[in-house]
Amino acid sequence: MTNGKLLNQFRSFYFENYPDDMELQIEYFSVFGGLGRAIDTSKSIACLIEELILKNFDALHEQIEQLTLGVKANKRLLRALAIGDRRIFSAFNRAGLNNGNGGAALNYLQEKGVLQIEYSREETPKAKYPHAKLKREDARRRVSHKVLFSQPFVRFWFYFIVPHAKEIQEGNFENILKDFEIKQNSYTSLVFEELSEILLNYNLREAPIVSSGSYWDAKVEIDILTITHNGKIYVAECKWTNHKINKKELHKLLEKCEKLDIHPTQIVLFSKRGFSKELMNHQGKELALYSAEDFSTLLKNSSKEELQERLIS
Repeated sequence: MTNGKLLNQFRSFYFENYPDDMELQIEYFSVFGGLGRAIDTSKSIACLIEELILKNFDALHEQIEQLTLGVKANKRLLRALAIGDRRIFSAFNRAGLNNGNGGAALNYLQEKGVLQIEYSREETPKAKYPHAKLKREDARRRVSHKVLFSQPFVRFWFYFIVPHAKEIQEGNFENILKDFEIKQNSYTSLVFEELSEILLNYNLREAPIVSSGSYWDAKVEIDILTITHNGKIYVAECKWTNHKINKKELHKLLEKCEKLDIHPTQIVLFSKRGFSKELMNHQGKELALYSAEDFSTLLKNSSKEELQERLIS
C-alpha cells in the first residue's frame, strides 16, 4: 500500500532543500533522504556524496553500527536487500543466512523501523488448487515477500558505501564515485517506483484502494498493480532512464497483463525523461503518462511546518 512515511520524507526533503526541478528532487532524495542534513542542490550529486558522506565516513559508520548493533547478520542482510531483488528468501541466501538467524535479523530491523515488508499477492498453486494433484515444484513453491528500506540513505549506504568502506577510510574515493556514476539510474529506479505508486494512488480519489504495490510471481513482475474498491485495475511500469519511453514498453506491459489474465482499466507509464510522440498520441482514458515534473503534485497542500509536525508525530 502507499507509503505515507516516504511521502512525508519526500515532501520534507523538498521544503528543506528546494531543488530546481523534480528530476533533481528525486535523484537527490534517493541518496540523501533520511540523512538529516541540508543539501546544497546547486552542487553536483557526486560532489555532495564526497562532501557529506565520504568525508564524514567515520561518524556515519558509527551511526550505522548503532542502528545495526554491529551484528554481522543484520549488516549482511541489509547489504543483500540493497543490491538484490528484495525477496526475503533470496536475500537470506545471498547473505549466507538461514531462516533462523535471517528471520531474527529481519525482525530486529523491522522493529527498528529500518525495513518494512511488502507482502506478495501471489496465490500459490497449493492454495489455489487445494484438492488437485500438483507437480512437485508447484507443491513446494513458497511465496517470498519483499522488503523496502524505510529511508533512502540507509539503502544507499549498503548499496554503495559498504563494498568500498576500506578505500573510503583510506581517503580513496575514486572507485565509489565511479561505481555510483555507472549504477545511479538503476539504483534510483526503486525509489522512483515507490514514489510513482504514491503519485498514482494520490490521483485515484474516486474509490478507496483495496490493494496496491508491486506484483510478482514465478513468471511475471509488474512494478505497480493497484485495485480499487469499485473493481478498477491500474497497471503501471516505471522507467528511470535517460531516454524517452516508446510504444514498445506499452506492448510489454500489455503482454504481462495477458499472462496474468487481467484486463486493466488503465495502463500507466512513469518516465524520467518523457515519452515518444507516438506514445503521447495514445494517452487518454486507457493510457496515462507521467514524467518527472508531474511529481510536483505530491507537494501540493503541504507546508514545511505541517510536514515537520507529521514527521515528529
